[in-house]
Amino acid sequence: MLEHGGRLGRAAREFSMPREAWLDLSTGISPHAWPLPPVPASAWHRLPEDDDGLLDAARDYYGTDHVLPVAGSQAAIGALPRLRPPSRVAVVDPAYAEHAHAWRQAGHEVVALPLEELLAHASTFDVLVLVRPNNPTGVCLDRHRLLELHADARRPWLLVDEAFIDTQPEQSLVSHVREGLIVLRSVGKFFGLAGARAGFVAAWPALLEALAEALGPWTLAGPTRHVVAQALADRAWQASARTWLRDASARLAALLTRHDLRPSGGCEFFQYCERPDAEALYRALATRGILVRHFSAPQALRFGLPADDTAFARLDRALTELRA
Repeated sequence: MLEHGGRLGRAAREFSMPREAWLDLSTGISPHAWPLPPVPASAWHRLPEDDDGLLDAARDYYGTDHVLPVAGSQAAIGALPRLRPPSRVAVVDPAYAEHAHAWRQAGHEVVALPLEELLAHASTFDVLVLVRPNNPTGVCLDRHRLLELHADARRPWLLVDEAFIDTQPEQSLVSHVREGLIVLRSVGKFFGLAGARAGFVAAWPALLEALAEALGPWTLAGPTRHVVAQALADRAWQASARTWLRDASARLAALLTRHDLRPSGGCEFFQYCERPDAEALYRALATRGILVRHFSAPQALRFGLPADDTAFARLDRALTELRA
């Protein structure tokens, strides 16, 4: 199992501090979560059905008819490599580590490369795996550049993870899906519904059929389907959330900069700071009950968004103490 953010219980044990005492900024999940509605008893009692409105809501939200609901984009990340024969796979580095791990586990030859190096050697690989905006750096490769890259007929698959793109939907590749282009979307990050374990794959019909067959029936539980369908249809909340996320991310970047932690990257969901002393800063913040994400290659910290003024003030105080 790879390391991920959000392991608050482990941090509580390691630093001998109760869970309720922590400010958890270790994930890229929006703290501005979509408000949950009541869930009807039938959603718990009956097996999920495909004609319950979820697919219609997803097709409208993502702007394509070719989408498949999955148990979080993680389910697709694990299953897609098993749908190809042994291949040469290039994965952008650094990035969400589960991508490279899944392709290696399925027996493929995997090469992790910095973005520009990957693009320069793209024609030598059978599969390209990119993340935009990238996690953890926040880099978002130009959409037109990617479409031009995929126009090269020698390359069978271009897999793009867009878990963090909901704040700029006009930049998504989802509406451009065609044979060889696969786009992953997540409900957990933007809607703050990570516990629902819901995501979508956009791709050409034959691949979606093969993926559905590989994953089996009932990939999403009935209550999850009920909640996600409503969240995808709530345009007023989505517009408000995009504004809040942009403002909170800019506020976080300014706060970090005031404390000599100018971000080296980031997006609307987090800020990323490469620092040679990242591990020491991670531990110093943890002793003050603030959990951030530490990366070791390269040494860096990722700060998720504080939820409100109180959380921003607490982070500000902790960073002030560290500079004293």
